[in-house]
Amino acid sequence: MGNYVVTGSASGMGAEVVARLRADEHRVITVDLRSADVVADLSTAPGRESAATEVLHRLDGTLHGAVLAAGVGPLPGREEVIAQVNYVAPIQLLESWREALAAGAAAAGVSSKVVVFGSNSASVTPGIPQLLVRSFLNDRPRTRARVLKAFGGRNAPAFAYGASKLALSTWVRRTAVTPEWAGAGIRLNAIAPGAIMTPLLQSQLDGAERERIETFPVPVGGYGEAGHLADWVAFMLSPAADFLCGSIVYVDGGTDAYFRADAWPASSSLLSIPRWLLRARAFSRP
Repeated sequence: MGNYVVTGSASGMGAEVVARLRADEHRVITVDLRSADVVADLSTAPGRESAATEVLHRLDGTLHGAVLAAGVGPLPGREEVIAQVNYVAPIQLLESWREALAAGAAAAGVSSKVVVFGSNSASVTPGIPQLLVRSFLNDRPRTRARVLKAFGGRNAPAFAYGASKLALSTWVRRTAVTPEWAGAGIRLNAIAPGAIMTPLLQSQLDGAERERIETFPVPVGGYGEAGHLADWVAFMLSPAADFLCGSIVYVDGGTDAYFRADAWPASSSLLSIPRWLLRARAFSRP
């Protein structure tokens, strides 16, 4: 039995993950705005700080896994909330929990696992300004607001959502392979769902976005189920995923492949070799 934390636990995919972990007899601390062990508003700095501290207190500073499922959809007028919950919160929480995850790996003798919820919107939303993505990665909220105002228009919510998930996936890839994470026995990966039947998707189908969503390509047809995503997350938290590091696992019915069949995989640039050498030297230090 391990110690786990799940954010966004009150509904949808987060709730399914909690049920699956508890069925496997793990101890799970839940974090959400309501109906959770730790009730916190992750869109605010005090909320994130209290959530990070309370989880560590409840689990005595030892974590074997974390699932960052809390998120806000592309709702008009909530672009900064989207940024704070979808991008800032998971990173700040994980940085606060990194030592506890390393301690969990050391105590158990196997790697700790982290699954961050991304989205296929990161890759299939057309026209996301790269400057917007960089404003996330470089922590420049004023630049983010200016870019959304200048280029977003009615697409501002979709751009904010897609950019938040794209920047988050980039952070996962950059961070997962570092000595502080991979070298400390922590396996950091992301899952990228597509159209999964959750309360958020249902609310969109009940509103003005129904036609757009129903005509969006899902090659396998229909919508995914939250329980199926929980099965994927359980696998990514299991010992079978010890060799999974820095991966973005798409579970979207083929939508990303439909739009970007030739975009990935791509060969590595020669420009990446110096960085590879630096990282190799970092891992080889005694």
